Amino acid sequence: MLAHGHGDGLVTGATRKSAHILDRINHVFDAGESSKAAGITALIHKGRIVFIADTLVHEWPDEEDLADIATQAAVVARNMGLEPRVAFVSFSTFGYPVSERAEKMHMAPRVLDARGVDFEYEGEMTVDVALNTQAQASYPFSRLTGPANILVVPARHSASISVKLMQEMGGATVIGPILAGVDGSIQMCSSGSTANDILNMAVLAACKVG
Repeated sequence: MLAHGHGDGLVTGATRKSAHILDRINHVFDAGESSKAAGITALIHKGRIVFIADTLVHEWPDEEDLADIATQAAVVARNMGLEPRVAFVSFSTFGYPVSERAEKMHMAPRVLDARGVDFEYEGEMTVDVALNTQAQASYPFSRLTGPANILVVPARHSASISVKLMQEMGGATVIGPILAGVDGSIQMCSSGSTANDILNMAVLAACKVG
């Protein structure tokens, strides 16, 4: 219906697993790992909004994928009224400690350098450096002008762990994942969504935030 213009938005997922839904969506729209699609989850806590990505599409993104994810998250942030500040997060900060696992997070900002994007970004860095201005003061060369509001994480499993930990232990309100970078306005709820969660996703679909 969306592809033929008979509908403006789609909200799905409350009764199905996300992998199953993405597979069905990919029959009509390009929303797989080979595309520039990404899932961005908004965490709202103590009056602060932080986006975590990719929480839906990429299982283990490389530096090019991470740059795409950051770009899609920046679009979502701007459409929600925020000026994006992206941090590529890891267990290391600017190359220390040295680790093969953190290399792609170190390389992703260089990819964005080459692309000449119009939003702030920096990395790699630990989460406390990304979010805490006092911790950021130890790195005066950082290009971030304030706390990051977008955290691009190394893989989908780390994204899922981060979101669920903040939800269960921190009491954060979770909105998403917001499916961005797809031609149609499609939003997916989790299988445990409440009526309010579904309403939130319907509003996002109507506004085409991604």
